[in-house]
Amino acid sequence: MDGSTEGGFRMPRKRYSVEQIISKLREAEVELSRGGTTAEVCRKIGVSDQTYYRWRKEYGGLRIDQAARLKELERENARLKRLVADQALDISILKEAASGNS
Repeated sequence: MDGSTEGGFRMPRKRYSVEQIISKLREAEVELSRGGTTAEVCRKIGVSDQTYYRWRKEYGGLRIDQAARLKELERENARLKRLVADQALDISILKEAASGNS
């Protein structure tokens, strides 16, 4: 196989910024309100149906500043989770060392 999906066309992967995603979702909303189908709209904005629905679920109704804040909070949350995991590991190691000294 050449890496394409079974019997279908595989779109090349591209990363979009939050601003680009929101812009594409707004464009899709306009086209849908004009009577376009979801498949036509997705083709026009250059994404798969699955990507469109995922974006709509995550970013639907957000303004660009809100989406940027959401991403910032997600990064901070990930950083804090790593910090808590590191601390839990440190505590576990200290407890193990303390129990070995008894």
